Amino acid sequence: MAILPIFVLITTVRSVAGDREAGVFEYLLSLPVSLSAWFWGKIVGRYIVVFAPVFLAMLGAVIWATIQGIEVPWDMFGYYTALLAVMAACFLGIGMLISAIARTTDMAQGAAFMVWLFLLLFLDLILLGVMIQGKVAPELAVTLALANPLQVFRTAALALFDPQLIVLGPSAYVILDLFGTAGYKVFALVYPATLGVVSATIGYFIFRRGDLP
Repeated sequence: MAILPIFVLITTVRSVAGDREAGVFEYLLSLPVSLSAWFWGKIVGRYIVVFAPVFLAMLGAVIWATIQGIEVPWDMFGYYTALLAVMAACFLGIGMLISAIARTTDMAQGAAFMVWLFLLLFLDLILLGVMIQGKVAPELAVTLALANPLQVFRTAALALFDPQLIVLGPSAYVILDLFGTAGYKVFALVYPATLGVVSATIGYFIFRRGDLP
């Protein structure tokens, strides 16, 4: 939950900023390759590189469990793999947005680390008790927390083993009242994927309108 996002961000932000510093764009502009093909091709290639090891690790766990005669909960395996897939896509899109904005590789990597650190600081829903004590409506506090894709992933992963989210305390009542168990599972897949696609799209328009050389 903590390592995959920072790995995706740090490696992805070098895509545009690193190529800009290396002078790759000068060669790109002389080839019959459109900017959209290069940008989205970069995303697809990076996604395969990032998610393939994670999927192979999950598949290896299934193979090992089968060899050991352990029953595999296929529904849990499928949903958790989907959660990892959308989280990788989410931070890949955010990374491409940062990479398109930053002018240097060092600036891009610093911004990626700060984004990751900011999301970690607002990770735990239990800490929202402080906001609620400050007369903030519980629904608003939980909504702000669920804007954090890391928190969405964490809560959805907990829901696989604790459908009532008892470990989250009073925050669980707000979440279940807002979404319901099945609704939250859908939200946990749709929201990070949408955030990643929107971030990548914004990054593409910034990249297309920017000064490439």
